[in-house]
Amino acid sequence: MTPTRPKPGDLLVASPGLSGGEFDHSVVLVLDADEDGALGVMVNKLSELSLASVLPDWVDRVSHPRVLFHGGPVSPNGAICVAAVAHVGEEPPGWRRLYDNVGLLHLDTPLEIVAGAYDDLRIFAGYAGWEPGQLEGELAEGYWHVVPSRYDDVFGPDPVPMWRRVLRRQPGRLAWLSTWTDTPELN
Repeated sequence: MTPTRPKPGDLLVASPGLSGGEFDHSVVLVLDADEDGALGVMVNKLSELSLASVLPDWVDRVSHPRVLFHGGPVSPNGAICVAAVAHVGEEPPGWRRLYDNVGLLHLDTPLEIVAGAYDDLRIFAGYAGWEPGQLEGELAEGYWHVVPSRYDDVFGPDPVPMWRRVLRRQPGRLAWLSTWTDTPELN
């Protein structure tokens, strides 16, 4: 069986086989995936840095919890803002659509323009990236499961337990992984 090729808006849910590393129990929102590679942000990992320490003007603009997220190991000193426009069909300045009403917002956008234009915002330090063919290889090895996202996966108020929550709602055997424990003999 050939793994599903992810598209913007899909989630990559880490397999238990990725435990113990950077992507342990991670859920990655795919931002881009094509023949040139793929990139996304981990939507369930919080940064050790406070948002107020790096982008203080944005703290009141982001969705709860009002924190900086750890998007991934690539370019950890850079920031990516994922934003949902308030009015479907509008494309405010500085925003680029990815899927549905969700897109990327340039952090140089004046805050006066941002106010009222978006229902939700999240800011991520760094991102997860794959070279051409790398993600396809990891999918073939079973390191990731490609599943559709829901709006609350990206902007919900309780991101940390998302790995189990996303797996639990999947059909069939994939839902069983939501009960996985770090003690192998209990699985």
